Amino acid sequence: MTKRVVVIGAGAAGSMAAIFAATQGAETVLVERTRDGGRKILISGGGRCNVLPSRLDESRFVTDSSPNLLRKMVRAWPLAEQRAFFEETLGIPLEEEVESAKLFPASQKARDVRDGLLAYARAQGVTMRMETRVTGLTPTETGWAVALDNDVPILCDAVIVATGGLSVPNTGSDGAGLQMLAALGHTMHPTYAALTPLTATAPAFNALSGVSLTVSLTARSADRTAQATGGFLFTHHGYSGPSVLNVSHVAVRSRTERTTAAPAAVQVQWTALGEAEWEVALKPNGARTVTGALRAEMPDRLAAVLLAQAGVEPTRVLSELRREERRALIETLVRGALPWHGDEGYKKAEVMGGGVALSEVNPRTMESRQHPGLYLCGEVLDAFGPIGGYNFLWAWSTGRAAGMAAALAATPTATRAEG
Repeated sequence: MTKRVVVIGAGAAGSMAAIFAATQGAETVLVERTRDGGRKILISGGGRCNVLPSRLDESRFVTDSSPNLLRKMVRAWPLAEQRAFFEETLGIPLEEEVESAKLFPASQKARDVRDGLLAYARAQGVTMRMETRVTGLTPTETGWAVALDNDVPILCDAVIVATGGLSVPNTGSDGAGLQMLAALGHTMHPTYAALTPLTATAPAFNALSGVSLTVSLTARSADRTAQATGGFLFTHHGYSGPSVLNVSHVAVRSRTERTTAAPAAVQVQWTALGEAEWEVALKPNGARTVTGALRAEMPDRLAAVLLAQAGVEPTRVLSELRREERRALIETLVRGALPWHGDEGYKKAEVMGGGVALSEVNPRTMESRQHPGLYLCGEVLDAFGPIGGYNFLWAWSTGRAAGMAAALAATPTATRAEG
């Protein structure tokens, strides 16, 4: 008798899980609460979809669980094989954006990725149940009962939870899957917005809205540190860009988990020049002004603000700078404080941090250690990576492992009912 697998959530992890469950011969049903699915895929990468990183650094993933377990899950489907799946199996050629080490579809259209995944799933025989809300999961003697809103339950041999987290709620992420997993007794590490912009009420910096450049940031709290180099954007409300997003979790957690410790301090190196390089750049050079030296390395408006912060007159000639002025300016340029007071939360977060502890799933199969026949993948698990395709890689890898294992391990259900 054919095995039945139900996948909940038609996002990145869920669509991949459905594909691999079906290709392993299972009767696969993909249940999705929205009318089309994959909405985060559509908005990712500015509508281009950063499918994968071109190079992988496993140490850049963040988890409160065992890093060793995380590495096992990531390595289950090597990066080269994932790229080959998209290009050779789905027929979606990828191109590298060299400066950012990201892989995008050659068409530069995220819709091609979302539509390609769902079309391939249908071609493998996956049944789509769109605009269908799952309200509960109950283990039965022979498998699982998947309760639906205003419909009869689906009985199945195995169920895969790929419902995502809490980030970008207008795409359909409502945390329902997390609640179901918690109700089933899973340990839930505290959840928080990750890869989200920071907010600030710093008049001088807020006036720079629209200015962008490449910086290096360090966010440091009492018990966490994150560093990132990349694009930085001043916004009307604070700061965004890859460098900000990649350290934002330290700031977010220092605020949401705060007891007596101070919020995280964020330090910025405004250019590629370090302390020694600025010493050279600020040496006397004819009639060159300190403003001229800074403008050679950064936008004019930012140079003016940083000079004011350091207490240096912009018209000063380099030869007139006193030693203490030069030191204060270099400190501002290399280890400047970036004032912030909050964040944009889940509304703008690329991902959710926290979730089900990795120790509660088998790293090879993604099966729950508490409930046989229950598989978890994607954002519901306690792991996320930086900007640059890492979170899709996590979704593809864990989704594939869950789909294959659910199809191969499930025991066919003798009696079924489906609405």
